[in-house]
Formats: sequence, structure tokens, C-alpha cells
Amino acid sequence: MKKMNIPLMGTLLVLSIIVCPALYFTVGPALDATQLETLKILGIIAGCSAAYCFIVGELTGNNSQMDKLWSLLPIAYTWVIAAKGGMSPRLVVMAVLATLWGIRLTFNFARKGAYKLKFWEGMEDYRWAIVRSGAPFNNNRWAWAAFDLGFISIYQNALVLMTTFPALVSMSSTAPFGWVDCLAAALMLFFIIWETVADEQQWAFQKKKWALIEAGKKLDELPEPYNKGFNTTGLWSRSRHPNYFAEQGTWAAFYVFSIGAGIGIINWSIIGSLLLIVLFQGSSSLAEEISGGKYPEYEKYCASVPRFFPGKKFSEI
Repeated sequence: MKKMNIPLMGTLLVLSIIVCPALYFTVGPALDATQLETLKILGIIAGCSAAYCFIVGELTGNNSQMDKLWSLLPIAYTWVIAAKGGMSPRLVVMAVLATLWGIRLTFNFARKGAYKLKFWEGMEDYRWAIVRSGAPFNNNRWAWAAFDLGFISIYQNALVLMTTFPALVSMSSTAPFGWVDCLAAALMLFFIIWETVADEQQWAFQKKKWALIEAGKKLDELPEPYNKGFNTTGLWSRSRHPNYFAEQGTWAAFYVFSIGAGIGIINWSIIGSLLLIVLFQGSSSLAEEISGGKYPEYEKYCASVPRFFPGKKFSEI
């Protein structure tokens, strides 16, 4: 396991602290009194969520508390914004689409065992245990606690909040729901469906693979395509991370609503989708490092299939 990419983490924090305020003051638009009041409510929710994730994560050793809330918070944020914005058609459509996105992601995480009656329990994302055991966190409890507080709890909560900023800036718009909004809605729905298909394909592949292994077969004894250990079928044959591709596309499409609201092609609410793209660069690299260490053919797969954007189909030859 390589050392955690601290420079990337630092870049994310610098972008959050510097770029977002810079865009706010240089590109606009300025928030009015209602938007500022709404932002305060959202900030309180995000702050309480961050405190919960850190305290419960440290007490239980399960650092997937934010993973459980990731799909739920945008639903709450967008409906608060819609309510404070007078339930305008644009804001309602944005909230409905965010809800559909959240239901899909919550279901996909729930079926992996993430949610339990004892809410602090449930499956932890396997990557956190790997990160904890590697440099610079192995045998350094305080370094991990600082990372948990700064990145997992505070930064990720801030990022999730920032992805919903296009709805916040659209609150003051008097522009009618138009073709740009229809385009944004269609794109967002497309990416939600794409991600649903990708997750279903991955779920079916992994379920079958583990059923064969639990039946007593070794990995290299499994039939094609399960003997590789990783999915190379369906959408996964043309993109190494079709789910991540769709996730980034979903929130980029969400930003397009702010353009439809007449806020401008470039406005400061873009920061959430931009930072999400940066985050997935690091997240996908970590996942590929782990897979590359487990599966001999994964390097070949990476060399022939694009990371995110669908491309040429994977070939054994």
C-alpha cells in the first residue's frame, strides 16, 4: 500500500478554502437575505453531521458514518432550499432529481449491509481499513483522528453541501423553467439511470463470483469472466468506473440548472461539481491500487479501458 496522497488532500482543502470564496466575490452572484438564511440552516445541518461523523466514527472505529449520510443529505438540503424558495418549478425539479439520486445510492449501499438498527454499526467501506493501516496512519492514532476530523468529517460534509449550491443560487431567479432546465433534467436523469445500470451489473457480477468461491472454488478455477476477480462486462467493459463517471455527470448536470436560472454560464456554485471531480480522481486511484494488488490482470485492463469516459471495449487479445 502506497503512502496516502497527502498533497491531493491538501489541494482539495485549498480549493475549498480559497477558490469558492474567490469565485463568490469575483463571479457572483451575491446571496440575498433569504439565501443567506437558507445557507445558515444548511450549514447547521452540515455542522451537526460533521460532528456526528467524527464522534461516532472515533468511538466505534467505523469510519463509514459519512458514507451512510452522503446519499441522504442532498435530499434534505435541496428540499430545504425548495421550501425556502417558494417551491418554484425549477427548485422542485432539482429536489425531486436529487431525491431519486439519493434513493438509488442509499439502496445500493444498504444492500451491502451499511445500515443497521444500531445506526453506528453496519458495513464499513473496505477502503477505510486499508487507508488506516497504511502510511502515514499506521500506528499513529492521532494522525488518523486528525484525518478523520479534517477530511472524512468536515471536508466531505462541506463538499456534499457544496454540490447543492446550484439550487441555492437559483432561489432568487425569476427566469421561467426553460429548455436549459429541461436539458439539465434530462442529463441528470440519464446519468442516474447509467449509474443504476452500472451498480446492478457490478452487484450481479460480485454476487455470482462470491457464490462460486463460497462453493469451494478458487479464483483461477472460476469460469470466465469471474476468474479475473473484477468485472469486465457490460458498462464495465468500456469504462473502469462507469458508476463514478455517472456520479460526476449527475452533479455537473445539476449545475446546469443554475445556467437555466440565468445566473450565468460560470458562477461560483460550480465549485461543488469541480471538487467532486477532483475527489473521484483520488478515490478511483486508491481503488485501482487495491485492485491491482489483488488481481494479476487488472493492469492490462487499466491499459486498455478508459478510467471514466466510456471508450473502446475491453478485449482479451
